[in-house]
Amino acid sequence: MSSNPSLLRQLGLYSATAIVISNMVGQGIFTTTGFLAGDLGDPKLVLLIWLTGAVFALAGAFCYSELGVNFPASGGEYVYLTRAFGPTWGFMSGWTSFFAGFSAPIAVSALAFSDYAGYFFPALKQESARFHFGSAAFGLQFGGAQIAASAMILLFTVLNLFGVRFIARVQNTLTSIKIIVMVGFIVLGLAIGHGNWGHLSMTATRTATTTLPAQFVISLFWIYVAYSGWNAATYVAEELRKPERTLPLALTIGTILVATLYLLFNVVFLYAVPLERMIDPHGHAIVAVGSLAAQSLFGPLGAALFSGLVALSLMATVNAMVTIGPRLYYAMAKNGAFVPAAAKVHPVWRTPVNAILFQGACAALMTLVNFGNLILYIGYLLNFFAVLAVLSLFKFRGRPGWRKLSVVSFAWPLIPLVFVVPGVWMTIYGMRLAPLTSAAAAVTLGSGALFYHWKLRGGAVRAER
Repeated sequence: MSSNPSLLRQLGLYSATAIVISNMVGQGIFTTTGFLAGDLGDPKLVLLIWLTGAVFALAGAFCYSELGVNFPASGGEYVYLTRAFGPTWGFMSGWTSFFAGFSAPIAVSALAFSDYAGYFFPALKQESARFHFGSAAFGLQFGGAQIAASAMILLFTVLNLFGVRFIARVQNTLTSIKIIVMVGFIVLGLAIGHGNWGHLSMTATRTATTTLPAQFVISLFWIYVAYSGWNAATYVAEELRKPERTLPLALTIGTILVATLYLLFNVVFLYAVPLERMIDPHGHAIVAVGSLAAQSLFGPLGAALFSGLVALSLMATVNAMVTIGPRLYYAMAKNGAFVPAAAKVHPVWRTPVNAILFQGACAALMTLVNFGNLILYIGYLLNFFAVLAVLSLFKFRGRPGWRKLSVVSFAWPLIPLVFVVPGVWMTIYGMRLAPLTSAAAAVTLGSGALFYHWKLRGGAVRAER
């Protein structure tokens, strides 16, 4: 018998789908539309860009389903890129996921939670931070938002130590609340809210200086971040019952449900307030556009209730990512491609305890970084590795015994290209749009490559053999 216990296949379709939904539905849907108002200036384009993002996410989910069916092991991109392009690329995807795939998104969602909780306790808002260090591009800040965000990260880090079955029950409950909140907001907003359908034909003055076609593609970068998480179930594939059936269904159902909720949510936003009101008098986007819409629809009491429920919903997002991330580091460590301690599974709780603790500490530290910079950093790197993973299909499909999904085979290679082409464009344009973020991404990649070759290469090669 092995001295190190293994993970157990104990998650069903509902739990896997809940993980996908909770990873997808986060701060993006509650903040992004305010930025789109000034960037695009047309309600129809706002709805179109959310629909376009849904198509990209669904194409990615289909491609990852085929990858997951053929490689039903925890780890996601780490597993796929290691098999396709070698252990160096696999390690760098996992290294990047530790920072940009999970720790930074956990920090972002926890900070968003603090801002919505700040409706009741203004000291918890990010704008109330009392200490600032450095410049706007690379600065740090500390205040009530960082304290509250770190406390919540600590809470879910500790809860995740005690077993995936226990935390799955917590996650299912929080996800159910999140869906009820979103559906309730949509139904009540359209049924009894004080809105006006005429808002959907009222344009706003654009604050962006780029041409409209170029800005539409640039704004897809933010939409990608809002939809990120559609691949979440691949990270717990080793703990899914019947992964060949559960994984594709969880990815597809979760992505379609979230895309539908996102589109309807934006319809309610636009029904509640004209696009022009989502931009403040100084030309800046109103970040808490959900609270703005709720106040217009239901009055101050409705805005307070909605803010509280959104804060609760964001707890589900944090918990989902705290659960998923350590499974990737565990998978890497088993192959000698991460800190060896991350491969240790607790003999009683059957959880990768050290990996959970490493991630919690990193996420808490990242709450000190500027919110907007974290968003750009996350989107740039996640897009880069997701594109590489989908591209690996072109290599894998020529192998004997490869199981092809009919939805991916339809008009091959249409589905992969629907995901890859915009992703490549976003990577290239991101270098011009945000050079500092691109530099931070390059540092992350470079440090990962150096760490692998200097410290871990021998162990990973032996594991591969």
